[in-house]
Amino acid sequence: MYAAFGLLMAAVALEVAATSALPRADGFRNPLWTGLVIGGYAVSIWLLALVVQKLPVSTTYAIWSGVGTAVVAVVGALWLGESLAPVKVAALAMIVAGVVLLNLHGAH
Repeated sequence: MYAAFGLLMAAVALEVAATSALPRADGFRNPLWTGLVIGGYAVSIWLLALVVQKLPVSTTYAIWSGVGTAVVAVVGALWLGESLAPVKVAALAMIVAGVVLLNLHGAH
């Protein structure tokens, strides 16, 4: 289970990196960044497919999408010049709380 969770975190990291690289892909007109985006998403999905062999798909996807969304918002604020208004922070906190509650419920 710990190995699956590690693969899940790697999948999240790759998805976040690929999403963060999207502005540099320039609408898929920049071949290098386009390749990095598509490759990052492809490997992320492949890792996700491995993880769902060991963990429930509902929990896996909730973690992957929830954590990915929250981390992309932080990356956007820190490195991509996006705003991080209080409403956005509250919404991200609710996403993280939802993922935690889903995992706590799944543990029983």
